[in-house]
Amino acid sequence: MKRFRFTLLVVCLVLIYLGGTDLQLMLRNPRPVAVNISELEKSGPEQEWLTIRGGYQNLLEAISTTGSVEVDAFLVPIKSAPEAKRYRVLLETRDPQIVDALKTYYFKLDSEKTRQDYVEEHRELFYGQRDVTGMVMTGLIGTSNRNRLQKLAKDFGVPVPEDAILVSEGKEPARIRGFFFVIVALLGLIKFGTMWRKSRKPA
Repeated sequence: MKRFRFTLLVVCLVLIYLGGTDLQLMLRNPRPVAVNISELEKSGPEQEWLTIRGGYQNLLEAISTTGSVEVDAFLVPIKSAPEAKRYRVLLETRDPQIVDALKTYYFKLDSEKTRQDYVEEHRELFYGQRDVTGMVMTGLIGTSNRNRLQKLAKDFGVPVPEDAILVSEGKEPARIRGFFFVIVALLGLIKFGTMWRKSRKPA
């Protein structure tokens, strides 16, 4: 019984931490803030939920997260100008059009000529400008993804900036999960308090 009470307490504390983190993130990000790509590269993000404007994607520099045909997401550099050699922002995208185009380019075309023709045919997609909205990866997830990215860069010789800003396209702050975690944790703590008081009563 003591072990169960201890486990219940630990689970409740973890849920409070996770729920509190979600609620703080939601309060800091009531709506996405629009930021120009040049400003973001220079000053970094002022909050996590952003709409990045004026950026150019380069799909030929995209990084596969698995290196296999089963990949469903790519990390795509977003640059301030099409001819820019350096970048700081990497977009994790699951956009079906982009994923399909890159899987076709890397896994379905069998010659350099057909790849070049394919890129020219879809030049706007491969090099075009587009605005994107998503969440900057922070905390444990951001650190884990950054470490994974640096390992990919080392394994495949991909030049990735040390201070890369990782943005997950389409992601928004969790609006329900934080409240749910906190409520469940409070109910668990009430249960823990009831069990503790019963154990303190003399037999």
